[in-house]
This record gives sequence, C-alpha cells and structure tokens, in this order.
Amino acid sequence: MKYVVGIDLGTSGVKVLLTDEKGTPQASARAEYLPDFYEGGCVEQDPEVWWEGTLKALKALFKENPDTADKVGAIAVSGQMHSSVFLDKAGKVIRPALLWNDTRTSKQVKEIFDLAGGKEKLLDMTCNLALEGFTLPKILWLKENEPENFARLDRVIMPKDYINYRLSGEIATDLSDAAGTLLLDVKKSDWSTELCEKVGVSPSILPKLLPSVGVVGNVKADVCSETGLKPECKVVCGGADNSCAAVGNGVVKAGQGVVSIGTSGTVIGFVDKIESEVTGGVHLFNYSVPDSYYAMGCMLCAGEALNQFKRTFLSDISFDELNELGAKAPAGSGGLIFLPYLFGERSPHNDPNARGVFFGINGNTDKGCYIRSIMEGVGFAVRDLYEEVVKFTELKEVYITGGGAKSDLWGQIISDILGIPLKVLNISEGPSYGAALIALAGAGMAKDLESAKGDCVKVVKEFAPSGNTEIYNKYYELFRRLYKTNKENFAYLKEL
Repeated sequence: MKYVVGIDLGTSGVKVLLTDEKGTPQASARAEYLPDFYEGGCVEQDPEVWWEGTLKALKALFKENPDTADKVGAIAVSGQMHSSVFLDKAGKVIRPALLWNDTRTSKQVKEIFDLAGGKEKLLDMTCNLALEGFTLPKILWLKENEPENFARLDRVIMPKDYINYRLSGEIATDLSDAAGTLLLDVKKSDWSTELCEKVGVSPSILPKLLPSVGVVGNVKADVCSETGLKPECKVVCGGADNSCAAVGNGVVKAGQGVVSIGTSGTVIGFVDKIESEVTGGVHLFNYSVPDSYYAMGCMLCAGEALNQFKRTFLSDISFDELNELGAKAPAGSGGLIFLPYLFGERSPHNDPNARGVFFGINGNTDKGCYIRSIMEGVGFAVRDLYEEVVKFTELKEVYITGGGAKSDLWGQIISDILGIPLKVLNISEGPSYGAALIALAGAGMAKDLESAKGDCVKVVKEFAPSGNTEIYNKYYELFRRLYKTNKENFAYLKEL
C-alpha cells in the first residue's frame, strides 16, 4: 500500500492528512499556533512557526500510524493565500511574514491603482483589484517602510511555498497561489512584467511558476531522518487554500461549483476560459486543475454572524436548539432582514465600511425570527456572490460545505434562495484533502484530479428548493436595496 500526505497550512494551525493511493482518508494530525497581532491592523507570523508546526504534526501522524512514513510517495501543501515570506540570497527569512488579514497597506493599494493606470487597466493586466490583503501591496510596504530589509530581498514566496522549500530545498510557487499576489497575468498564466515595471518591482524576486500538480523536488535527507519519509517521496507544488478546498470538495471539471459557509463564506465556480467582461466583482484566479481558472466570490462574515448572535444573546442554548427556534419562523422571518456585514464586505461591494443591520423589527419579532433572518441574510449575501460567479461559468452541480452545511435548516434556506439543488459530500477535510488529491495526481499515482477523486467522494445528502424561492426572490431585492440606501450611512458611521 502506498500513501500520500495533504497538508493544510492555516493561520491558526496546520493539519496533515494521510490518504491511501485510492484517495481514501486514513488518519490525520494537527498542530496549533497563533499569529501575532499589533496595532494598526498589523498581523504577522514567523515562518519558522509554520515549519515547526508541520514537523510536529507529521511526527504525530507517523507515530500514531507506524509503518506508513516510508510508504508515502508524495506530499502536497495547501496554504493561506497572499501572505508574504521575504527571503534573502541565502534563503533565510528576512522578517516575519505579513499575513493575508494584515491591513496596514491601504496607502500602497491606492498607489497600485495610480501606478497601474486605474482600475480598468489593473483588471486588464491581472483580472483582479488591489486589496490590502494581497501580496503586492506588502512588497511595496516593505520597500517604503523597511528599506534595509527590502535591500536584502532576493525572493518573495507564499506560506505553502516556504514549507515546500524546507521539505525539498527548492523554491517555486504554483499558479493558484501566484494569482493571489496581484502580480500574475491570470489569462496568460505568467508573471505580468508590465505591472512589475509600472510598480517598480523586479520580476527577479518572483519564484518559478509550476502547475499545482507540478513536482518541486524530493524530500531532503535531513527531513527524511527526522520524519521517517524516504528520499523518493516527491514534493508536489500544491496550491492556494481556496483552490485546494474546492478540489477537496469535488470541483474538478466544468459545471461544478461549491458554496462554503464557515466563519466567512465563499462561492467558487470552475471556469474553462475567461470570456466575460472582468469587472472585479469576484476574484478570478488560476485553478489547481491544470489549464483552468476559478471565479470566487468571498464574504467576510457568514457563520460568524450566527456565532456572534448566539454568544451575545443565546449562550445558554445549543446549536440544535438554535436551529429548532429558527425552523419555527416563516420564510422571510416575519419581515425581518439581516445584512451580515459585521466586518465590512468584499464581494461584490468591496466596502470596508459596511456594517451589520437588522431591518424590519416589529412587535411580533421573536427569537426564531432573529435566528432565521441571520441565516437568510447570509443566504442573500451568498446569492450576491453566486450571481457574480455565474457571469463567468454555468454551474450545473453545486456542493455545499462548512459548518452551515451541517444545519439542515440553513442548507435548505440557501437552496431556496439560490433556487438550485445543493449537494453535501461525505468528505469534510477540505484543503488538506484537496492537497492529497493534488499529491496523487502530481506523483503519477492518479491520471488527473478527477481520477484522484475517484469513488471516494460521494454525495450523502441533497437540499432541493422547497417552494420558498419565489418569496425569497422578493426579499432578496429588498436586501440589495438596503445596502445601496445605507452605503453613505456606513461611510458616515466610519467617520463618527
């Protein structure tokens, strides 16, 4: 029996997943860590923390599953997007990495738009808008604020690339992660030398590009000694966490997409070719399936809206009881509408000032109405994302995953709001499982990602529209109007 390992390198921990050569999960292990938060929206992590966590998790995995390490044929990593690892000529880390949720770079974002020649020109070069979380603003921040460190800069890579570097000694990145730097010409699948020139960044600091299933190298001897892996074990490039999560949730060919309701929320759709007008309403990135793309709409607050309400007002009841109360309320929650913009919003508004709103409270509004309105408000925001994603691809098969998928009520509400069936899969590993499938394909243990998925991924439940779609269509139009009419009020609140 041969195995592969998929690694999910997150912000608060690393998870390693062992699967057999047929893609069946066998065991997993995890190591925890935390980022460092500072004033001014600064969030950093020392890449050494990631490496130590990865080694700890791998050792725990193989300790609990002896006689597997020497049979692992490949490893692939899924990593947090955008976060910047700055290396010098010796391959040493210059300073802690600036993370995806670091927002200190507002000045540099404005500079990028100006230097690029405006929004339309930037979209033409990269298919994406500049945001504080992306990698390019972080490079410019380093150049302007830490010139001594910038002078030492030889290479910029992403978190999963650093793990691959420590595993293999080789530096490379894949297209799905490169797309999140804002320096990739997504349509051409190559670094944008035009944008590099405009913003004053040398292409020489950017790593070699590979597909997600490309092989970076083999595991180094010292890592083999420490973990029990064999030198024949391949290090497959892997991909960005959202890309790997979509692969792990069954999105491996045209017509497929996935709705994820976790702390935040996403809608992702497989895109063969970028043929529609690019407006910046969603991200357009290269996908882990070779020669393809994905459209991704991202909302900043999904499941966390319900969690926050429960913590504040209903901490004494279980989530099952919460669902029971919500199920007693009618579709439309008795006229109560919730805007889930607790932390601002990304797609489709790109508005950091947006905030949460309950609209339509009346004398009959009870606990169930509040609960259901939160679920419906998140569902309406999901529809905002879905409407943008389907501008680039026709979705015929859509999966739903995350904590929201575990609630029959919430899954049903979202199916009704979208007016489409939503399928739940038996696999809930997400990014680590997607990375494992990428390892199988990259090592030649599977023909491609669809073959790697095989018979292991099965539909175990389906939500189908129940008849509430028509009433939700009407409430959705009001939901959309509420953001537009409050946009200026949100900005004024920010000033206050």
